[in-house]
Amino acid sequence: MNGQKPLWIPSAETVANANLTLFMTWLENRGMKFSDYSSLWTWSTEKPDEFWRILLEYFDIQFDGNTEPVRSGSGMPHVTWFNDLKLSYAEHVFRMSSSSSPAILFGSEGQPTREISWSALYDDVAALSSYLRKLGLLSGDRVAAYLPCIPEATVGLLAANSIGAVWASCSPDFGLQAVMDRFVQVEPKVIIASTHYSYGGKRFDKSDVVRRLAGDIPSVECVILVDSDGSVDIVNSVTWESALQDKRSTLEFTRVPFSHPMWIVFSSGTTGLPKAITHGVGGILLEHLKYLTFHNDLHKGERLFWYTTTGWMMWNYLQSALLCGGTMVMYDGSPSYPDLNRLWQFCDEALITHFGTSAGFILACRKESLTPSKRLNFKRLRSIGSTGSTLPPEGFEWIYNHISNGVWLASMSGGTDVATAFVGGNPLWPVYSGEIQCRALGCKLESWDDKAQAVIDQVGEMVITSPMPSMPVFFWNDPQFTRYTESYFNLYPGVWRHGDWIEITSRGGIIIYGRSDATLNRGGVRIGTSEIYRAVDKITEVKDSLIVCIEKEGGDFYMPLFVMMREGQELSDELKKRINSTIRSDHSPRHVPDAIIAVPDIPYTISGKKTETPVKKILMGKNVEEVINAGSLRNPQSLDFFAAFQKKNQS
Repeated sequence: MNGQKPLWIPSAETVANANLTLFMTWLENRGMKFSDYSSLWTWSTEKPDEFWRILLEYFDIQFDGNTEPVRSGSGMPHVTWFNDLKLSYAEHVFRMSSSSSPAILFGSEGQPTREISWSALYDDVAALSSYLRKLGLLSGDRVAAYLPCIPEATVGLLAANSIGAVWASCSPDFGLQAVMDRFVQVEPKVIIASTHYSYGGKRFDKSDVVRRLAGDIPSVECVILVDSDGSVDIVNSVTWESALQDKRSTLEFTRVPFSHPMWIVFSSGTTGLPKAITHGVGGILLEHLKYLTFHNDLHKGERLFWYTTTGWMMWNYLQSALLCGGTMVMYDGSPSYPDLNRLWQFCDEALITHFGTSAGFILACRKESLTPSKRLNFKRLRSIGSTGSTLPPEGFEWIYNHISNGVWLASMSGGTDVATAFVGGNPLWPVYSGEIQCRALGCKLESWDDKAQAVIDQVGEMVITSPMPSMPVFFWNDPQFTRYTESYFNLYPGVWRHGDWIEITSRGGIIIYGRSDATLNRGGVRIGTSEIYRAVDKITEVKDSLIVCIEKEGGDFYMPLFVMMREGQELSDELKKRINSTIRSDHSPRHVPDAIIAVPDIPYTISGKKTETPVKKILMGKNVEEVINAGSLRNPQSLDFFAAFQKKNQS
């Protein structure tokens, strides 16, 4: 591994201009010299109070109160930060206003890209903030959004935050029950909603869902309808235009305590109600400034894009491009309409500096043999970000072969849990195939073996042994921290267990092998699901796959591989042999499945995660409704096959 040739090496100019370099120089001028990133990371994790307090100064955070004590409480999950400090996220966004670059670039299916200036964004946020105040909203009240990835969602977030209200959002591709499961928990007073959305060239009417949200959630006092002419009959509703009619308003900022709830993001809810994960204003402000500045290397005026929806944490992350004075670039619609070239064309047309997407999208482009660099220039593109799932070496190599051999590929991994990445990009270090570059500053992440000992160059459980400010302040409606504790601290009390199976390399990189709760334990040998998927992905006839390992009595096991075939392809005996041969040659005989079975569809959560563990439980005899909440899936009918398969094999 250590003899591997890097795919990208930062130039001297890149290193000199990197925000990390500027930060290290700033520290050196204050008598704190660090020879390299590794020593900087060590300091940031061994002296977290000093590190996070210094960031307040470095980013010139405006606040009321005092910075001491930095931390209070007796360990995770009960640590709190900067208890004597008040601030505003929205205030810091508008401190970065500029007339030299737009605040937002917005693209959508079949429409020209629209530019929104900082002054126009200010006017809209001020007008909506004024309207929310007139409705009687107070600090701590909730504003929920059922919106596509459109500028109105950003206006809503910033307006709510400016008065200290708490934000929650769902994408309109969520069905009624999935939205109700989320919004009922947090009792919003106001819902901002769109009665339709477009995807894949089709228009989808969601007016019935919005009508039910307005009528069936007792806390809702007002629904603000985006893209409506007022003809839709929804109780207590007003149009977006009427809510924003006071464009002469001055935007006022309510400074709130550091740990005051900023937004609520939701887990996939595969079992039971989705967890309502609540993040604090100060923790998100500091963490996003840190990550976007140092690990995304976003400079003022640069354009940051991430393909996302309002139901995925990356939407929340994308908003913070504004904190850094960057231009936030968003796209509403299908990434594959009219074909998979669309987002790359958008990247080229919009002169995007930092392009963010999912590993799944990159692998889909590779599988379709796309070659965007043959006809697109990408002349402003500096970096490509990847997250959502593990990006294997094949994905890295496709980027360097078919997008640009000079681009910085910054794979990252974190989660809804912290609304950021634990591991990710480093503009000072080379990029190696299949490897995330570094552990993020302030994140004391380790790989633990079965004896709870930290290991290097060895696969283990991913843990975080010291708190971070962007960890949840609590879960909504979880006053005793019961669900919070069960979610992260059930295995190692006081130590955050994230549920990923990882390896930290001796050069400081990270390789993620998949979810540890979905790890294939075959005869005592642990196999990462990502290793199987990498091999199967080489088989062009297979569109998607899912693998589980079922432990049986007497130490026996059964490891079936389920494959979804491409249209027009069939799972023949010859193809099964080729799949097994590929898996065996890429990995080992132990990785070869016991059976290969064609399925009509692979189940995914709404947030795009494969559901290996629920499938495993179904195949072990559990009823579907016992192991997964159908509302958490984007394709719940996909489980019908597995239930029928289990019933057939049981009889």
